[in-house]
Amino acid sequence: MDFGGRLFAWFAVFYFLVTAVYWYMSQEIIGTTVLALTGGLAFLIGFYTLFTSNRVGALPEDIEHAKISDVDPDYGFFSPYSWMPLAVGFATFIFVLGFVFARWMMLLGTMALIAAVAGLLFEYYRGEFVK
Repeated sequence: MDFGGRLFAWFAVFYFLVTAVYWYMSQEIIGTTVLALTGGLAFLIGFYTLFTSNRVGALPEDIEHAKISDVDPDYGFFSPYSWMPLAVGFATFIFVLGFVFARWMMLLGTMALIAAVAGLLFEYYRGEFVK
């Protein structure tokens, strides 16, 4: 995590330098803004990972002589045959198409997105009423 944070911090410095050179050479405002925001996002990611790595400590990825077996093998549970991520993607696609074509499509996409995210969240939920 420490290496990734330093990498993103260097990316932020690089993007800010490119932003300054781009603005000096082109005097164009939109590209300069996009490059500055890219540097800002790289800074945010780098700051967060460096801040978190100080609290978490050294991970096996950061230790030069660590073995593969030092890593925790349990990364969590991931549903192997879930169709819900596809539904979330399709609902997002409908929502974004609403920006291009019609507002009713955005409303339809919003409702589909809420239903798909609810399906994704409660896919393995077994309450007392479900038997």
